[in-house]
Amino acid sequence: MSEGKPKTRCAIYTRKSSEAGLEQEFNSLDAQYDACASYIASQKHEGWKLLSQRYDDGGISGGTMERPGLQRLLSDIDAGLIDMVVIYKIDRLTRSLADFARLVERLEQRGCSFVSVTQAFNTSTSMGRLTLNVLLSFAQFEREVTAERIRDKITASKKKGLWMGGLAPLGYDPHPDKLIRSLVINEVEAKDVRTLFDLYLTHGNLRLVEEQAKRQGIRSKQRQDTKGRHTGGAPLSRGQIHHMLTNPIYKGDIRHTDKTYPGQHEAIVSAQLWEKVQNKLQEVSAKARGRGTHLNASTFPTHGILKGKLFDETGDRLTPSHTKSKGKYHRYYVSNRLISGGKDPSAWRIPADQLEQCVTSAIANQIASTANNFTLIKNPNSDEIEKIKVASEHIVNKLNNRKDDLITKLVERATFSKGKLDLELSAHHLSAALNIEKNRLSTHLTSYTVPLTLRKRGVEAKLIAGELQSKPDQTLLSALSRAEGWIEQLKMGTMIAEIAAAQSCNESYIRKRIQLAFLSPDLKLAILQGRQPVDLTLEKLTSTTIPRCWLEQRKRYKLDAP
Repeated sequence: MSEGKPKTRCAIYTRKSSEAGLEQEFNSLDAQYDACASYIASQKHEGWKLLSQRYDDGGISGGTMERPGLQRLLSDIDAGLIDMVVIYKIDRLTRSLADFARLVERLEQRGCSFVSVTQAFNTSTSMGRLTLNVLLSFAQFEREVTAERIRDKITASKKKGLWMGGLAPLGYDPHPDKLIRSLVINEVEAKDVRTLFDLYLTHGNLRLVEEQAKRQGIRSKQRQDTKGRHTGGAPLSRGQIHHMLTNPIYKGDIRHTDKTYPGQHEAIVSAQLWEKVQNKLQEVSAKARGRGTHLNASTFPTHGILKGKLFDETGDRLTPSHTKSKGKYHRYYVSNRLISGGKDPSAWRIPADQLEQCVTSAIANQIASTANNFTLIKNPNSDEIEKIKVASEHIVNKLNNRKDDLITKLVERATFSKGKLDLELSAHHLSAALNIEKNRLSTHLTSYTVPLTLRKRGVEAKLIAGELQSKPDQTLLSALSRAEGWIEQLKMGTMIAEIAAAQSCNESYIRKRIQLAFLSPDLKLAILQGRQPVDLTLEKLTSTTIPRCWLEQRKRYKLDAP
């Protein structure tokens, strides 16, 4: 080696999309590695030196950057340990022009280049970078054309009434012959489906149908994945029931985007029953919209049940207020200085239902907690314990159901401050509700403080008090679970277009939500435990691209350590 040549530390990166063959003693990853190592050896006169660390990704698609081997490689590049990345082919590193552009920029910032040993160029020269861009542009064009062909094939197949795969809905199973793209009726489940249609036709109310379905033991379809894990078998929610009632597959049709075509499978419900249910759904929906648009100030309760009892941290009273938007009224509690003095960034404007629920839950939780800990009254005897417990449960149920004005009577003052809610309750009304002497009430019950989480957006705020902080967001959890499932399908070779077709939605919807699977493990755990920031909703996560770097995710979403 020439003494004038500086050393170039070289790292080899290898990748294979499928796991097939990886169990062999000498597999595709080893073949790529040997080819790259030979190339590095041929450049010894240029000062190239192979690093001992291997960076392999087996069974992972190049469509994602979340690959363990690639992430270790990038970390070492950021640490200044690598000068040159050697790959067998450019598509081993990435298949996305956008990802490639970000990679090149990141490598250039660290003074690192990469070379493809079978395509005779490297990014250390301007010509190499130009050639890479041209190749990736054609590769991306080829993928887009392929995706269009798949979409066209799915459309043509659905026009013929074929079932294009995915998860079979309740009432159907995939045809036992995998070559036949159709569904067969599962008679046990089909009976439940017909029951749901009959129940809605009888009641015309999804809530009542949900209750009846639970009583009759109707549950979601039970499934077993390739790893033997069981899912489903849970009570049906109103959303699931509505989706079933509007799914044309049950009348023998196949839906594609906004159109339906006669399917090659048998119908579970008759066309007459289907039409009756659809008409009733539209009729109920029209009535609900009509109620909303005919509201007026004389019938809408613009007052607040906690009027005169709420204050912010400055001592300013929170005054009931309301607005009208698209024919509907919305109630708020607003710091009085906003009404009398105009804009003030420190003032509060909180949706009334949310604030009232926050205060109600804080009181109900405190009553239940002190009753369970035997601290609700002073020096209780054995005869009083059961009596107090029953009385407290009765009060808690009344508060949670909000059937009367008990909350109005109980609250004397509630002060909202940063991080806490101070509550002062009426000893007179509380003792009357519990049927005990006022002087025996515990001070922990008449005056206490609960933690308060507040997220402000301008002057409007979102509140969570006390135990509500640990309640998981079921919508977000469900979306995260589906995203994990879609990733598994991608790993098995299913195209995004096929997943979208199975879900009866467009590819954009899948692409936006599948990125939830790339959240860091601590963010996923926080969502599972309900510890994520209050404003970290499904809408916020899917409205922009989620950073691939876990550290960037923590910063953007303001996740505190558990």
